[in-house]
Amino acid sequence: MPGVAVSDLNRLGKRGAYRLGRLGTPAPAPAAPPRPHYPSWVPGHRGPVLLWLLGCLAAVVLIALGAAAGWWFLPFVAGLAGGAAARYGRWRLRVALPAAAVVAAVGWSIPLGWQAAHGAPVGATARVVAALAGLPPYASVAIAATLLVAVLQALAGLWLAWALVPKP
Repeated sequence: MPGVAVSDLNRLGKRGAYRLGRLGTPAPAPAAPPRPHYPSWVPGHRGPVLLWLLGCLAAVVLIALGAAAGWWFLPFVAGLAGGAAARYGRWRLRVALPAAAVVAAVGWSIPLGWQAAHGAPVGATARVVAALAGLPPYASVAIAATLLVAVLQALAGLWLAWALVPKP
């Protein structure tokens, strides 16, 4: 093959060997080593950990009060607020997602537990709802499905805010 060196033939089938239908040059060496990975609670985050925990506690209280008032959509709103705060606070998504899930689940479980402790027929209602939904007629199944819906709402809100809020 005229004009093709043997070293070019040795690169055939390897990554970076083809560029627009012809043999390419090898990739340049990296200019600097990759940055090290740090845990999430490093000084690069805005605000102390106590402030973030108080924000999560406030979200739990708001979700619980909203659930008691019948506002089933508040986990989504809390996820939106949490996603915006996490974006501006430079939280990693792997920290913000579990935090939003825990906040939503705890926020919805507080009013359910409160009503059950004060004599409301939460278990009987949950069994009927589970049976009507085509699930096994157990109270724990309906309560788990309710908490799962709250978690999914919070995660959807977090994702939407994460996608729409620009990086600081």
